[in-house]
Amino acid sequence: MNITELQRIMPAIADVRPLEEVLRMITRALADQPGILLARIWLTLPGDLCSRCLLSQHCPDREHCLHLVASQTRPGLPGSIALEDLNGVFRRFPLGLRVIGTVGKTGESVRLDDIADDSRWLARDGRPSTSITAPLVFRDDVPGVRSFIGHPLVFRGETLGVLGVFCDRGLEDAHYQWLKTFADHAAVAINNARTFEEIRELQRRLELENSFLRSEARDRETEDEVVGNSPAFHQVLERSRLVARTDATVLLTGESGTGKTQLARFIHAWSGRAKGNFVHVNCGSITPHLFESEFFGHVKGAFTGAVRDRTGRFQFADQGTLFLDEVGEIPLDLQSKLLKVVQTGTFERVGEDVSRRVDVRIIAATNRNLADLVKAGSFREDLFFRLSVFPVELPPLRQRVEDIPLLARHFLERISRRLKRSVPELDADQMAFLQGCEWKGNIRELENAIERALIVSRGARLVLEDCRPNVPDSLSNRPVRPELLTAADLRRIERENLIAILDAAGGRIYGKGGAAELFGVPPTTIVSRLRALGIRLPKSRS
Repeated sequence: MNITELQRIMPAIADVRPLEEVLRMITRALADQPGILLARIWLTLPGDLCSRCLLSQHCPDREHCLHLVASQTRPGLPGSIALEDLNGVFRRFPLGLRVIGTVGKTGESVRLDDIADDSRWLARDGRPSTSITAPLVFRDDVPGVRSFIGHPLVFRGETLGVLGVFCDRGLEDAHYQWLKTFADHAAVAINNARTFEEIRELQRRLELENSFLRSEARDRETEDEVVGNSPAFHQVLERSRLVARTDATVLLTGESGTGKTQLARFIHAWSGRAKGNFVHVNCGSITPHLFESEFFGHVKGAFTGAVRDRTGRFQFADQGTLFLDEVGEIPLDLQSKLLKVVQTGTFERVGEDVSRRVDVRIIAATNRNLADLVKAGSFREDLFFRLSVFPVELPPLRQRVEDIPLLARHFLERISRRLKRSVPELDADQMAFLQGCEWKGNIRELENAIERALIVSRGARLVLEDCRPNVPDSLSNRPVRPELLTAADLRRIERENLIAILDAAGGRIYGKGGAAELFGVPPTTIVSRLRALGIRLPKSRS
């Protein structure tokens, strides 16, 4: 072993920052030394492959185990590709089991000068034993291996992992002691690289958080606290207060523009997670091929364009609330990935074989009927049940007309401040006018109408004539041209109408209250039209 060469390499290793590069330099430096066939590093990390681990039945602690993170062979060694694979059978080792696990558990070095003659570590036939004390690699696995040295990687009293060296000869005492010194320096370099990566990750999280906070500030200009005192809305608030005190998953439903985002913020603010992040994700705006990266994050180089690690929305929402807006727009083939993290709280970043655990409260929202989507086969039934633990339906504005004056004044004051205008007055006639509008776009349409009115108003009185949504003045007085319908459209409308009439008549065609009477035509005409339109005739016509 060339100790001088290793002494020269040690300062260079200490200066490297990316952890993966540090690990590779350590094992490469050792594997290049005379007498060393294979150098490996295992680090103590959370258990993640317990169900697939060969030693799972003997594992005393499934919280942590040793992960193989670096493996380098002597250049030109037969079978080097397999030996340098980090995903082999023994890529995980329970702490306390076999040679590697014993070093990792006790923090004490192990030296085997001739593993072939050591009955504690080898089966009698020279092949790997089923005993839990069998070592990791044998002569059958590494051609010519004779001895093994395992040193703990210790930094300030904490065992970070294990450095294992497999040799083709017995090593001198001086080499054994010097490898111990090298392992101590390697532990310092590994700890520094880890700390550096943690700092970089913290910086990325802070950058992401600042981005979210800026977005939140913009959103809060249009998404303030919930407003309303009508009976219909009062019931919604009571249900929301009840569920807010729990961690139950909530599904908010209702027409577009009814205030689902505001209510989600309300539930978060009333919950025990109020100090955590509220992360709003518009599922309908995420490109399918970026879904995993957006939700779970990715590591550098995971795909084209992944120039650095990225923290996903689930990780950023840890200890807080993740609001999945327009959840019905998630493609079917991606719903299983969402279901897994909702069920288990675990996920893997794209390009990384490490499971991460988060504690996230889920609030989902949609203006679509998820039950109908399940029947149509475009939404997973198991995901639907997971999301709809506690459903809350928001009423449309037409069912809470009493709240229009409160909402109008709320928007008027807030938008006036934003436009740096004095707040105009709203008299009783104007309120009656607002309450008489249809507001098909619900609260969002009312807010837009108030803003348009403020823009065109010049005096102390608000001009509401511009409340007609999205209709230019030049077209407001023109006669409305009826929509042109094709023959197929008329046939479809007639078919849907007949089906609705049959449902209203309980499937009956003849007699009082039958479909013929409701439609105002003879029963024979109904029967004829049903057949012509391909509608199955009811079994009973009486």
